[in-house]
Amino acid sequence: MTASALLISLYGATLGLLAFYGVHRLWMIRRFRWDMEEAPQAGVCELPAVTVQLPIFNERTVAARLIRAAAELDYPATHLEIQVLDDSTDETSRIVDEEVERLVAAGVKARVVRRADRVGFKAGALEAGMGETDNEFFCVFDADFTPQADFLQRLMPYFNDAGVGMVQARWGHENRDESALTRAQATLLDGHFVIEHKVRHDSELFFNFNGTAGIWRRAAIESAGGWQHDTLTEDLDLSYRAQLAGWRFAYAPAVVAPAELPPDLASFKSQQHRWAKGSVQVVRKLGKPILSSGQPWRVRLEAFAHLTGNTGYPCVLLLALLLPLMVRQQEQIPQWLHMAIFILCTVSVIMFYERSQRAVGRRLALRLKDTLMAVALGIGMCVSQTRAVIEGLLGDTGTFVRTPKRGEAPSGTQYKVLFRGLPGIELVLASWFAYGIVLAIQGGYWGSLPFLMLFFLSFLWVGWATLAQALRARA
Repeated sequence: MTASALLISLYGATLGLLAFYGVHRLWMIRRFRWDMEEAPQAGVCELPAVTVQLPIFNERTVAARLIRAAAELDYPATHLEIQVLDDSTDETSRIVDEEVERLVAAGVKARVVRRADRVGFKAGALEAGMGETDNEFFCVFDADFTPQADFLQRLMPYFNDAGVGMVQARWGHENRDESALTRAQATLLDGHFVIEHKVRHDSELFFNFNGTAGIWRRAAIESAGGWQHDTLTEDLDLSYRAQLAGWRFAYAPAVVAPAELPPDLASFKSQQHRWAKGSVQVVRKLGKPILSSGQPWRVRLEAFAHLTGNTGYPCVLLLALLLPLMVRQQEQIPQWLHMAIFILCTVSVIMFYERSQRAVGRRLALRLKDTLMAVALGIGMCVSQTRAVIEGLLGDTGTFVRTPKRGEAPSGTQYKVLFRGLPGIELVLASWFAYGIVLAIQGGYWGSLPFLMLFFLSFLWVGWATLAQALRARA
């Protein structure tokens, strides 16, 4: 096989894999129906006791706000318990103690649960909290969330159905319009919460608890084997184990829990690295049990597409390496094939995120701009995310690195971000695409320019923003 034939074969295989996920997105768009159907009405029986768990590790900028929001939940005081699961090693512990003391003095049933070590990270903390109470239901909020007062009142009625093991609310975005980065992040998350969760729930497919803004039934946790910490995404892991054990999940898109989006690229990269690595670890752990389960084939196929979604990042990176080399190979690929792949790989992504933004009421100009920014951010993240996928496939569990939150604290008290890899490495790829653009112009391959420009600008944005942030941090 000649070098040219090998190059075209590799290029075609990469596009083929990306086209599979493109078809999946188009299927979801076709199945998507956006309705804000409310939860079932509460029964006549007494509301069950609920433990609100607040896992915290070094969250001095948001801990007090979270605890106060939990205390304002509208639920019978005799049936509400607040557990602050504090593994902190800094002044967050003092803030937690002060806030909990205020709640106890005001008659709120609240307590701090501390462990001798941080074994199991968040999963270990949640497991330890369960051992401290006999309550049947557990509501979890991460440190950057500020739930509305009626959160429990609106979600608990779902558990009138004895087969429901977990109810998930939709995430909101407090700082969505702060910057282009936060708008792009919000768009990416809306694609997951608005379309993916809704379609999976409505189609009776598996979907996942997102680690926060949801409520679990104790029996569902225990029958699935409890919280386990052999992956970095304990929420995804438990979700699939519980559904394999026969529990059904409910999704409440009308209930929105606001949260803070990472305001800078380094924090966002850290968060996404953990999510991508953890999801691949879950594939390693549960892929075979899912595929060999007695679930209908459509459930198993969707679970496979869901859990392997992050493998798209290595494909995008490989495509980025190949695209400039393919500029002079255009004549050897049929035009109709190029057009079909373009629709499946690119237009499907744009349609997917644009549809989610339309559903949440964003104006046309805003949703088109935010959708393009989200696509660019996804492309620019492929380098760091490919590293996460490889670590998930080959490495050990790793350390649960929490995403720094800004909250309302002054800049001097905010946490420093852990930079992974070489900051600004994406600029190398931006230079590679600048070379590809020159080749396309010289050869008159004008049809290649939109692809090349999209990748060039994506890598330039992510690389420069990360490098600039690293230089500021060092200075």
